[in-house]
Formats: sequence, structure tokens, C-alpha cells
Amino acid sequence: MKRSFLALLASCAFSASAFAQVTVSEPWIRATVPAQKVTGAFMRVQSTAPARLVGVQSEVAGRAELHEMAMEGQTMRMRRVEAIELPAGKPVNLASGGYHIMLMDLKRQVKEGESVALTLQVQDAAGKRQEVKVDVPVKPLTHSAHAGH
Repeated sequence: MKRSFLALLASCAFSASAFAQVTVSEPWIRATVPAQKVTGAFMRVQSTAPARLVGVQSEVAGRAELHEMAMEGQTMRMRRVEAIELPAGKPVNLASGGYHIMLMDLKRQVKEGESVALTLQVQDAAGKRQEVKVDVPVKPLTHSAHAGH
């Protein structure tokens, strides 16, 4: 009985530690002009265990998607991606010119100085999903992330 209980405790501890802990740093959203229907969200995402960013939601947008900008020949193209890999312990930048979040079909103008709630959906290696809620500050139209971000 005692041995079974200890095995159960060890199993619970292992499964809890195997789940990815995801942190977000330096988030920001680009402000919009009154009739604009799309904008981008940018941040640094890091997971303690291998995981994937598989979705995003926001109440200000009709749709929110994960996107990637990449060179195709001599042309920079943007395309939707189903997921963004989050290698264990390595920060992944969601930034202009690479992976980022597109907020589309905006329901209202997104104004400098306000904060917008985003919910990131992350899936661990076992397929278990978790939500990460982030309050993202809105930066001016002219804002550009600092070098190295």
C-alpha cells in the first residue's frame, strides 16, 4: 500500500513537471487608424518544455491568426501557419519580418496607450493544451521593436 502511494505521488510529480510553462515578454500591438481592419501583435514566447503555439484569440478581432513572413525568391511573402514551434528553454521572437500574430476583422480602432487582451493556445508534446492570457500594450503606428528583438 505504501509503495503504491509513493508510486502515485512520483507519477503525479512527473506529469506536472512535464507540462510546459510558457512565459511571454515584451508584448506589443501596433495601433491602428480609425477604419483599419488589421494589425499585428509581437512578443517573445518561451516554454520550459517542448511545445507549440497553435492559436490565438482576442475580443477586438473577428479573427486572429499565426503568420510568418519569409522570402520566396526575391519577394517577401506573408502566410498563415498552423503552429509555431517552441523549443524547450529557447525564446521565440514573434516580430516584424518573421513569425507574428495578425489580428483581422478588427471590431474597433486599437489606440495607442490602451491594453488588449490576447489568449494564446499552447500545446505540449503530449497534445495537452493550455491557455496563456496576456494583456498587450498598444504602441504607436511608428513603433519599432528595439534591435535584437
